[in-house]
Amino acid sequence: MNRSIFERLFNIHENGSTFRREILAGVVSYFTIVYITVVNSLILSEAGIPFNGAIVATIVTSAASCILMGFFANVPIILVPGMGLNALFAYTMVQGMGLSWQSALGAVFVSGAIFAFIAFTRFSKVISDSIPNSLKEGISVGLGLFLMFLGLEKGGLITKSASSLLALGSFSDPKVIATALTFIIAISLFIKNVPGSFLITIIAGSIIAYCLGTISFSGVSFKGMDVSSYGDVFMSLSFAEAGRFDFWVAVFIMTMVLVFENIGLVHGHVNSIKRPGQYQKAFQATGISVLISGLAGSSPTVATVETAAGIASGGRTGFTSVITGILFIVSILFIPVIKVIPDSAIAPILIIIGILMMENIKHLNFGDFSESVPAILIIAMIPFTFSIADGMAIGFIMYPILKIVIGKAKEVSPVLYIIGVLFLAYFIISTIS
Repeated sequence: MNRSIFERLFNIHENGSTFRREILAGVVSYFTIVYITVVNSLILSEAGIPFNGAIVATIVTSAASCILMGFFANVPIILVPGMGLNALFAYTMVQGMGLSWQSALGAVFVSGAIFAFIAFTRFSKVISDSIPNSLKEGISVGLGLFLMFLGLEKGGLITKSASSLLALGSFSDPKVIATALTFIIAISLFIKNVPGSFLITIIAGSIIAYCLGTISFSGVSFKGMDVSSYGDVFMSLSFAEAGRFDFWVAVFIMTMVLVFENIGLVHGHVNSIKRPGQYQKAFQATGISVLISGLAGSSPTVATVETAAGIASGGRTGFTSVITGILFIVSILFIPVIKVIPDSAIAPILIIIGILMMENIKHLNFGDFSESVPAILIIAMIPFTFSIADGMAIGFIMYPILKIVIGKAKEVSPVLYIIGVLFLAYFIISTIS
């Protein structure tokens, strides 16, 4: 590998880094985020996407998006299918709204097209400025609570009782024991900032599950890996249901979450490496990567929180992202191992990520109920209704109503009034139909 070519291409020395440091940062980033290959595939499979195909789709999407970010924006931001958005894809769009997974991929593509349009124009600033911070924080916290709920349920720590109410799982169940032990390991590693803690958690959790007899590695083989099902996933997006109102509601919700989540994440990452001038290109690369997601067969990508691990390891340029992308391609060799990883090894990761997302609740202004109440409604209703769309809708409807009630209607932007009306129309039409 010719160092000088890459140093010139990515301006490595100019940005205060070294060739070796960028490679190390790329490897750390990979081991910090590789868990997404398993987690995202499991969630996509619950939408009906063939599991093997979902694994390859996740790998292809992650690899292509990271390499795109590296070359296009030259920043060490890692793009992979986002947690929360995959739940929106599987549980809200497919299971809740009744879209086929092919149509849901079509909605991802349309969202990506809108996102890219916004990113390449001044609309990104207009939209960002029109939505109050309280609602943005509410969405983030609500998604975190939703992921935490999914993790607790997948791990068997909570379950539905005969009366359909949630109850504590039985600790005589080997799966619950495996989840509890794995969670202790996961949170301990995370608190101690151990590099690759989530990957270590998956390995340790799988070993624990094996010891407790909940999984078997006897069928694992590197011979004859079946990735043929990816042929049924790649370019399988469909617009056959574009005539349905729910299709466009899904597009609207997904675009909202994508834009708001990435505005905050991209800003944070480029500022942390003291290269704020790269924000626009990084945001544009993120929009293009969502288009790639729809074509490759995955839920949409986001600029991950785990990017901070690579930055902390010294990553300052896009070479870090390119290294991570290449390592994702190598991940295809480990598909047989990925397939046997149990829910008890994944659930603790979902819980921890949910907890991290929930910390934004500290930014809410509880002294002003017109700001905090809509946000709290979003936080509560997303997990309680098992619908990200419904949870967001309630908060975006209540915000302008409360401002009007207290005589502060002018504080609400025209764009937010339009969004609130659209959400209200969604509820009315859903009720009638």
